[in-house]
Amino acid sequence: MTNDTAPHSPDDKNPSVFEASAYTHEAKRVRRIIAAGGNPGVLLDGNNWENQVGIDPIINRRVFELDPLPTPAQVLGELPLTRADRQLVIESRDELRDVLHGRDDRLLVIVGPCSVHDPVAALDYARRLAKVREELEDDLLIIMRVYFEKPRTTIGWKGLINDPDLDGTNNVKKGLLIARKTLLGVLGEGVAAATEFLEPTSPQYISDAITWGAIGARNTESQVHRQLASGMSMPIGFKNATDGSVKAAIDGCIAAAQRHTFFGINHEGRAAAVETLGNENCHVVLRGSSHGPNYSAEDIAAAMTQIRSVMPPDSACAHGLIVDCSHGNSGKDEVRQAQVVREIAARYAAGEQSITGVMMESFIEGGNQKPGPLNQLVYGQSITDRCIAWPETDALLHELARAVHDRRAARA
Repeated sequence: MTNDTAPHSPDDKNPSVFEASAYTHEAKRVRRIIAAGGNPGVLLDGNNWENQVGIDPIINRRVFELDPLPTPAQVLGELPLTRADRQLVIESRDELRDVLHGRDDRLLVIVGPCSVHDPVAALDYARRLAKVREELEDDLLIIMRVYFEKPRTTIGWKGLINDPDLDGTNNVKKGLLIARKTLLGVLGEGVAAATEFLEPTSPQYISDAITWGAIGARNTESQVHRQLASGMSMPIGFKNATDGSVKAAIDGCIAAAQRHTFFGINHEGRAAAVETLGNENCHVVLRGSSHGPNYSAEDIAAAMTQIRSVMPPDSACAHGLIVDCSHGNSGKDEVRQAQVVREIAARYAAGEQSITGVMMESFIEGGNQKPGPLNQLVYGQSITDRCIAWPETDALLHELARAVHDRRAARA
């Protein structure tokens, strides 16, 4: 998936976003200076914008504005959803809301790679998932993880949008376009998409293609992300904090249900005061913590007691929660993660209440590998957290579907 054959705009004054995806000469110069250990602010000969407009050089001492990004309107205009894509997003969001509120008795399953680093492999996975999704649609609402942004505890690869070439060059323009084209490809296979929202600006470029969004454990207490969630057009799951605090996620749901006004950008890329209506479809995701797992029946019951003490009884949050079988709930071990899925399936079949859905990290090949040049990596294997291999994933999805069958039979 490259830009080599992308269409070019005939209007030189309004170049295609594909033409604008390469670094400018100035950006390349800044990167060469930094790579050589120099300070671009000293060596750019006074050509930075502060000098050009007569501002004293007391700002941006540690910031270099490499390249303006295309506006969201440009990107969405050149890479639009098809009519079928839009219908899939609309219908899958409606189905998701029904599951979250208990109007649909299917089990929600959010499954896919920990992160997307190879769009070709991601679409290969989507094609495999599409077949199972269609086969099991009476029992499971399956949504694919299509994650492009990775929060880091300290440092590391930040995801496809930030560094699409996996080499530290951080071509965000290119990453945004590849991310959007990947989402269009996933939708084109008939599979709804889920993602984690990290940067407060990136949703303007991709959120129209997303059915379910997550606010991760590191950001669940962030006011910026709670405000962001309050304006999103799809249900949002707040994960418990890394220390295990479920209250942080509950507080996120409460805050996101309210109206907010905050700094943002509009689709023309201009700074704007953004006002939201509030998102009533937020809910809690239990993902374990630095202290261990939190998916036991006792953990879920305790979390629901907390939730129902403060949330309206008819809210999605009060109906139930999602169990993330990876991360702290499995120690990021894909073998243990599969065991957690099976434990949840057995408890769900036996009639345990308050489990609305599960999350799995899964890819074509199991395990993970260190990031590196794409042509040197194992195809279809994660470069972030360890993932369950596709054959095991297929088996787990069928086990979850059988659990739904058994649960319904017990109620009959």
